[in-house]
Amino acid sequence: MPRYFFNIHHERSNIDPEGDELPDGHAAWREASRAAGEILRDCELTPGREWRLEVTDEFKSLIYVIRLNAERFG
Repeated sequence: MPRYFFNIHHERSNIDPEGDELPDGHAAWREASRAAGEILRDCELTPGREWRLEVTDEFKSLIYVIRLNAERFG
């Protein structure tokens, strides 16, 4: 089974050292979107900063990115 890594970038980078074995890229996307929702629930976003979850495969190739930008107007 392929291994996928879920790396978070916000105030600092948190690189997933172990990854998860999942059946395919669709399962990796489901896991990424579920994890993003849970993480963002407790995350304090600051205007002008980006929050990003990157999914890579076992070769460190980028597969998916979930990105959230907080901006202030006015």
